[in-house]
Amino acid sequence: MHHPIVKVSNLDKYFGRLHVLKNVSLEVPEKQVVCLIGRSGSGKSTLLRCVNFLEDPSHGTIEVDGVVVPAEVKGKEKNQLIHDVRLKTGMVFQEFNLFPHMTVLENVIEGPVTVKGMDKNQAIALAEQNLDSVGLLFKKDEYPSRLSGGQKQRVAIARALTMEPRVMLFDEPTSALDPELIGEVLNVMKKVALEGMTMIVVTHEMGFAREVADRVVVMAEGELIEDTSPEELFANPKDPRTKALIDRYRTSE
Repeated sequence: MHHPIVKVSNLDKYFGRLHVLKNVSLEVPEKQVVCLIGRSGSGKSTLLRCVNFLEDPSHGTIEVDGVVVPAEVKGKEKNQLIHDVRLKTGMVFQEFNLFPHMTVLENVIEGPVTVKGMDKNQAIALAEQNLDSVGLLFKKDEYPSRLSGGQKQRVAIARALTMEPRVMLFDEPTSALDPELIGEVLNVMKKVALEGMTMIVVTHEMGFAREVADRVVVMAEGELIEDTSPEELFANPKDPRTKALIDRYRTSE
C-alpha cells in the first residue's frame, strides 16, 4: 500500500467564530479522481483550498505527497512547507486568472520558469505539449482577451499541468462559464483523469461526477456525510441531504 497523495487529518477551519470545517479527514490515493459535492456553504471549496493553503487550517494536518504540514507549525518553517506543497499541487479556479498582458504560451511557462526555475526551452516544449493536449496549441500566441471562457479555462488547465503537479485541484471550474462552453472544459478534465492524474474536483456537474469520479464525497455543514463510488451514491444515497442534491440534479437533466 503506497502513501496517499493527499491526506487530510482532523481538519478544522474557523472563520472568526464560524466553524466551517469540523474534524474532516480524507485520503486520496494516487491516480484517484475524487469529486466533492454539496450545497453552497457546505465547506467543499474551503476544504479544497486548505489542501494547498489558500486557506490556513485552524487545526489538523495536511499531507501532500509526503510533505506533512501540521496546523501548529509557524513562521519560516511553515512557509517552506507550504511552498513545497504548492509545487506538488496544480489549481484551477472558477476564474481563469490568466495574465492579460501575456500570450497564452507566456502564461503557461511563467510558473515553471519563475517558480520552479525550469529551463525556458524545456518549459516551452512542455507547455506546447499541454496546450496541444487541451486542443489550444494553435492559440499559443494569442492574448487571453481573444479567447472564449472555455478556452481560457483550458489554458488554465494546461498551465497547471505544466507545473507537473502530483495532484490537480479544481474549484468549480465550470461554474463561471456559459452553458455551451462547459462541455469542452469537462472533456479536457476527463482526458487529464484518464491520463492518470490524481484529482480533487469541487463541482456541481453531477454528470461529470457520475462518469469520471472514482469516488464522490458529499459535504454538508462542514462535515463529510458520504464517501462512496458514484454508482453507489446515485443508486443508493444514504443521507437525506445527499438524496435532495441528487434529486435536484435529476430534475434538471
